Amino acid sequence: MNAEAKKPNKIKVDSAPKKKKKIASLEKKKARVGYLFVLPFIIGLVIIYLPMIFQSINYSFHQIEQIRGGGGIRLIPVGFDNYREALFDDPSYVQTLLAGIGRILFDVPAIVIFSLFMAILLNQDMAGRGLFRAIFFIPVIISTGLISDIDAGNILMQNAGSSIDTGTGTNSVAQIVDVMDVEMLFSNMKVGSELVTYVVGLVNDIFNIVNRSGVQMLIFLAGLQSISPAIYESCEIDGATGWETFWKITFPMISPMILVNAIYSVIDALTRSDNVVMSYIEGVYNKPDGPTLTSAMSWIYFLIVFLLIALVSAVISAYVFYQRRDT
Repeated sequence: MNAEAKKPNKIKVDSAPKKKKKIASLEKKKARVGYLFVLPFIIGLVIIYLPMIFQSINYSFHQIEQIRGGGGIRLIPVGFDNYREALFDDPSYVQTLLAGIGRILFDVPAIVIFSLFMAILLNQDMAGRGLFRAIFFIPVIISTGLISDIDAGNILMQNAGSSIDTGTGTNSVAQIVDVMDVEMLFSNMKVGSELVTYVVGLVNDIFNIVNRSGVQMLIFLAGLQSISPAIYESCEIDGATGWETFWKITFPMISPMILVNAIYSVIDALTRSDNVVMSYIEGVYNKPDGPTLTSAMSWIYFLIVFLLIALVSAVISAYVFYQRRDT
């Protein structure tokens, strides 16, 4: 026999297969783009705002004392004295806080409901839809920046706002609906006086509500346009009414937008320049111990804002519907 035939056949063992590189999914790519988009804000927060935040916290636990001879100032530690003074020694601050929170409970539901109502109307297929959307967003542009400062100095608006009826103490220009008129309207409905007062306040404050509903309206529009038309077609084929379609399809599908708009409206209302608490804190700053006392007041206000946002988020999140996506 041939010697070569006696040699055992060598079995070639393939090396371990190389691992293929995982291709990032579309969601991960979007997440990376999102991080890249917010990167300038994060850099600005770390470099500019964080030192200011730490300085503000430090001021809230100190008192400022001027050094004789014009040598500057020095900080004297006082512990929680500034917080104690803000909460217990200054009754106007607590009253202003309660008034500001009460205003939030009054304004935010009205803004969210109005913006949702207008978004549904402007989402309908009608002529001039883009023009109407622009008209309702114009107040957002007018109420910001340089135009807001010009409007604040408008003599005509100042005269209109100062038209006070000395007999009743009410604003004769802004008083659109009288309480008695609403009571007559609701007389046969057995509606309580608290609801009547609330409705009157909403109608008389309609200008402010419209001005502050532009961003929320755009968010609702984006949410409405993300709903597949096939869902509405199926509802129409099944014979569902418009009312049923709204509560069974539209409302659950845009419930995440309701959460976003509620949180945005709370933050916007609590941080506006015309907010009563912000105005009060700004006035206290001009007092001798203003910088340190206002720092303590500001951090108390920040904690209240944070708690309100957490409360609103927890309550609304329990009713939010998130559409399940196939992965």
